[in-house]
Amino acid sequence: MISQWQLRAAFAARLSDMYGREVPAYTTLVDVSREVNEDVLRARGSDAERLGSIGRVTAERHGAIRVGTPQELGQVARVFGALGMHPVGFYDLREAAASAVPVVSTAFRPVDGEELARNPFRVFTSLLTTADPRFFDADLRSRLETFLAGRELFPPELLALADRAAAEHGLPEEDAERFLSLAVSAFELSPEPVDKVWYETLERISAVAADIGGVHSTHINHLTPRVLDIDELYRRMTDRGIQMIDTIQGPPAWKGPDVLLRQTSFRALDEPRAMRLADGSVTTGALRVRFGEVEARGIALTHDGRALYDRALTLVDHEVARHPGVDRGELARGVWEEHLPHTERELAAQGLGWFTYHVAPDRPRDGSRPPATIGELLERGWVRAEPIVYEDFLPRSAAGIFQSNLSGEGVRDNGQEGTAHDTAWLSGAIGRDVLDPFALYARQQNGSLAQVARELGLDGVLG
Repeated sequence: MISQWQLRAAFAARLSDMYGREVPAYTTLVDVSREVNEDVLRARGSDAERLGSIGRVTAERHGAIRVGTPQELGQVARVFGALGMHPVGFYDLREAAASAVPVVSTAFRPVDGEELARNPFRVFTSLLTTADPRFFDADLRSRLETFLAGRELFPPELLALADRAAAEHGLPEEDAERFLSLAVSAFELSPEPVDKVWYETLERISAVAADIGGVHSTHINHLTPRVLDIDELYRRMTDRGIQMIDTIQGPPAWKGPDVLLRQTSFRALDEPRAMRLADGSVTTGALRVRFGEVEARGIALTHDGRALYDRALTLVDHEVARHPGVDRGELARGVWEEHLPHTERELAAQGLGWFTYHVAPDRPRDGSRPPATIGELLERGWVRAEPIVYEDFLPRSAAGIFQSNLSGEGVRDNGQEGTAHDTAWLSGAIGRDVLDPFALYARQQNGSLAQVARELGLDGVLG
């Protein structure tokens, strides 16, 4: 049997190979990421692996796909369920983007710590909100939903194999090979001609809507390696003549602990596509929808930590408005220096970051009673805190990446009331629960605290 995590690792590797063939600049991105990671490891030693082993970081990828209907999203869940991946988190990019991005999203990923360590492959998956009248009037919505209902993204054989893999926690080798072949093919760019008039009709509303509902297939929209120094990666890619987007999304570079997620990308490329004209003839055109993204992951933040992060972003926006000529990153660093804890220990002691806790081998042995709070246990050397890596995404950053790679702003009618979508709605659309990332991090931290309490005789005190 080929286990689910082995299927996941193989799928991620094959998807990366396929995307590199289709988008050669992505291969350059992977190569430069590897070079940067090796240099950081040489310079920082074991400290470079504080948020994951170099083996994990080098192999790590996240992909992004877009689908049009709840039925398609449910099928995506079956395919990724075969790989031991679950929907985690709800992201409303309609509200996070200034331009027209009519999607809500979730991320399929492993949730168990051991599974994440084996292979943390994630796929950020966006669903077109066809019922939102801010983007689609009644006539266009009807035409769009009719178009989407008439296509098939995933062949029945792939879905049947996916259901078997999920039920049996893996597949025999021959079936595994067939599953992987069909799964990778499902996300390749289709050579089928694009209906030019229909595509452009949707593109006037939103380039994202056209990419989802203007074609008969889905495809990998971008694939993302992980890097240990994203600022250095940005410099090296620019030096190689690769056009990057204007900014690195997320927290600024600073001397304190890395938190959450920083992302950037090279700009979407003009790719030749066959286009079917109104008279039925086929010509060659170009579409700009796919790009290569790169990420640097930091420490997961608690609810309080995220609230502090959001307040800091608001302060940065305020400072940018007050000082229009000053670099945003420079202003952000000043805000971070003033408002965020400067050490991991402070993050942990203030309950702002998620950590696993472990009894220190060199803890006090003088017979004294250990203190009953995490802050004091850390301060006095009774326990050590290991940061939990942020495994999820940031709506504003995702929207910023999307916006930076759009060919136009699109249109939205803000006089209309948007259709309400939330985690419960998305769970119903997928046909399985969308998990709360905070609950997953809390489970990891609480499990470690329970173990510390048992070892130190503090049962019922720590929590």
